[in-house]
Amino acid sequence: VQLQASGGGLVQAGGSLRLSCAASGSILSINDMSWHRQAPGNQRELVAVITSGGSTNYADSVKGRFTISRDNAKNTVYLQMNSLRPEDTAVYYCNVDRAVVRGSGGEPLYGMDFWGKGTQVTVSS
Repeated sequence: VQLQASGGGLVQAGGSLRLSCAASGSILSINDMSWHRQAPGNQRELVAVITSGGSTNYADSVKGRFTISRDNAKNTVYLQMNSLRPEDTAVYYCNVDRAVVRGSGGEPLYGMDFWGKGTQVTVSS
């Protein structure tokens, strides 16, 4: 499974951005999809997660401002970020915790913990 994130950029405080992350490969199913972020000098932290059934969970710091969603037909997860703050500045990474892909012989193969390369979000004050 390959993950390609996009949508990052520079925005003023109070502004909005929408991140997208598309999963590609011979995918049969994906379990949870999530967004994480890492600011300079900090550990990577979970921002939001969405299950295959659409249940969501958020870090306290983004509740009410960020919305995670997914399009299962497109194997894509989104992160709508509103009311951005300078402390939201970080590299944002998407993750797939578990996936089933089709092997070369058509058999299902099970994999876990896939990461995209990240997209930079910078919020100016």
